[in-house]
Amino acid sequence: MPRKKKQAPLEEQLQKDFRLFLTAIWTHLQLPPPTRAQLCIAEYLQHGPKRLQIQAFRGVGKSWITAAFVLWTLYNDSNKKIMVVSASKDRADSFSIFCQRLILEVPWMSHLRPKNDDQRWSRVSFDVGPAAPHQAPSVKSVGITGQLTGSRADLMVLDDVEVPNNSMTELQREKLLQLVTECESILTPKPSSRIMFLGTPQTTFTVYNKLRERAYKPFVWPARYPRKVAMYDGLLAPQLEEDLENEKDLTWSPTDTRFKEDDLLERESAMGRSNFMLQFMLDTSLSDAEKFPLKFSDLIINPVNPETAPENIIWCSSKDNIIKDLPCVGLPGDYYYSPMQIQGEWNPYSETICSVDPSGRGTDETVACFISQLNGFMYLHEIYASTDGYSDSTLLAILARCKRYKVSTLLIESNFGDGMVSELFRKHAINKNVPINIEETRANVRKEDRIIDSLEPVFNQHRLVIDPKVIKWDYDSGAERPAETRFQYMLGYQISRMCREKGAVKHDDRIDALAQGVKWFTDALSISADAAIKDRKTQEFIDHLNAWMDDPQSEANHLVLGMDLNQRQQARGSSAKNGVHTWI
Repeated sequence: MPRKKKQAPLEEQLQKDFRLFLTAIWTHLQLPPPTRAQLCIAEYLQHGPKRLQIQAFRGVGKSWITAAFVLWTLYNDSNKKIMVVSASKDRADSFSIFCQRLILEVPWMSHLRPKNDDQRWSRVSFDVGPAAPHQAPSVKSVGITGQLTGSRADLMVLDDVEVPNNSMTELQREKLLQLVTECESILTPKPSSRIMFLGTPQTTFTVYNKLRERAYKPFVWPARYPRKVAMYDGLLAPQLEEDLENEKDLTWSPTDTRFKEDDLLERESAMGRSNFMLQFMLDTSLSDAEKFPLKFSDLIINPVNPETAPENIIWCSSKDNIIKDLPCVGLPGDYYYSPMQIQGEWNPYSETICSVDPSGRGTDETVACFISQLNGFMYLHEIYASTDGYSDSTLLAILARCKRYKVSTLLIESNFGDGMVSELFRKHAINKNVPINIEETRANVRKEDRIIDSLEPVFNQHRLVIDPKVIKWDYDSGAERPAETRFQYMLGYQISRMCREKGAVKHDDRIDALAQGVKWFTDALSISADAAIKDRKTQEFIDHLNAWMDDPQSEANHLVLGMDLNQRQQARGSSAKNGVHTWI
């Protein structure tokens, strides 16, 4: 009989195969054996390219696998220098503490424990026992915004560096990408040096997609077998592609035992389709710009006067007119723009309304938009939002602003409360002596279609002017909310992510109130600003001609003084407006 091959010692097996090392760690922690997804991630970490990227569904245990890989690297070579970069200092500290705990508790890693007090052993950085003296620690953990420069590392591990707080706006994503780029300069110029990213996309415009253009080979492991493999552009984990080739019936079934079918269905229902597709299916194709018709670049951002507006305001999308100091939560490459030119004289608004979208107490907001109209342009003065439902304090706060902006009509959606909110407004308006016309509107069209049908023509014609203070307030509002949900309440987010799919945005109170107010002024879009200016000049010419024929000397004096049409009419006593002459 042939002799059995002698089995390699345990230490040699652990050094050779990271999957075995990971399984041993899991066993020590009394965890279930690593799942197939976790083992495939481990294999890619060990045998993947110099620059790699792993995208896996939320909850797969990427951070724990990463910590085990860091220890496995030191287990093989105690002189390696490793830097772990996380989204925040607290997260980085947690990573270091977990690694240190394993070194102290796992028996077969006892040789990595510090040998003396001269070695570093803190949550920020630590040395392993066999490591030779060096200015750089064995492991250093920092937040992505921490001190990166001045360090050197043989292995760079960037673990979930993208979170909602640092990727909400286009400028934040640009800054994050710049910080990520700095990591390249930290990597030592050795053939064995590696840099790897592990994470879950937080936005449809994730920086992880940018890494594809920089020689980072992604490995994507979604929670379900995708219906369309092509949407992953050849980046789907090869194990999953092989499964689908061998068995077509696997489509949309779970890819791993980590989550069962019922659990995934529950999560999809709770998170919404777009968030589920992003964080569990790792599908960033929703960034297709054609799906989102409302673009920030079509707006005009300019301070809005409470009482008057220019006769015409010229939109432009020149790079010179980009407003860089306003937070923009729109699509990539979408910015706010200031107007190219303001034309004509300033006149009182034709009408100012307040559009209210009421709600009960809870997660939804009662929102009021204060909008004026002149020459077909609509001007958004302010947005008021409250989660206090239709309480007295909320209604009185809205009425106080109605008085401030001289609102003539209060427009209320009657679908909520069946007209009850309107009656409450009427009562308070009488008590507070606020003369205002209260109108009700009832929606009978699907919300997403109604919002887009109301706003898209106005956006396309560049007829909506928004005060920059509104944008700043919108971004700063709800600071007490969790970072994961805060942006969903923002008008900016609701505008840029609104499409015709049912449930396109989870919270739509602010954009709904805006759309309702804009629809009220839809007829005003037919008013041409250029025609209004031409009409004014014609009136001025006729008035000047008539006045010159009646009293040429007085008219000459008026022209020398630089009086406008209204002032000349006042001087002749023919103006319908009362008050002190404006030339005095």
